Amino acid sequence: MILGAVLAGGRSTRFGSDKALAEFDGHTLLAHAVDTLSGLCEHVIVVGRELAPAPTLPDWPRPGMGPLAGIAAALHHARDEGYEAVLTCGVDSLGLPDDLLDLLRPGPAYLAAQPVVGLWPAGCVAALEAILHGDGSHSLKRFVAAIGARPVQSATEPANINTPADLAAAEKRHGL
Repeated sequence: MILGAVLAGGRSTRFGSDKALAEFDGHTLLAHAVDTLSGLCEHVIVVGRELAPAPTLPDWPRPGMGPLAGIAAALHHARDEGYEAVLTCGVDSLGLPDDLLDLLRPGPAYLAAQPVVGLWPAGCVAALEAILHGDGSHSLKRFVAAIGARPVQSATEPANINTPADLAAAEKRHGL
């Protein structure tokens, strides 16, 4: 079983407001992300916020540690609940390819254009714990190197919404 995890614990500093609640085509970015993963995974959780259209978990070991803390929370949950892997995406990952799981299998693997979109085996949690508790960078690059994750190219590059202008550009591309 694959657990879907929307990473939604960011501070949205470049966006200027809570980007998870920004609307695209009449729905929040958060709702779009949950809906997308719901079509690919048996269950979906949202990590890094308390209120969401799916069950939520706090970042692990604590908030403010970037996307690795969200991935760590999801991997802990997956391991404890018997999931084989976690499929992650950011709250702002619009337009993920329909064949995303096929592209990323076997994990660990991630989209080269947007590394927060990845398939992480539940057994990777120990390597991630070591990074988050250790000295040095808490970067996604360090994690993917530690577990030997492979970058995957996709014909469909998802949008990455960091600013209101990025959201407006995505709406324009979709004719909204």
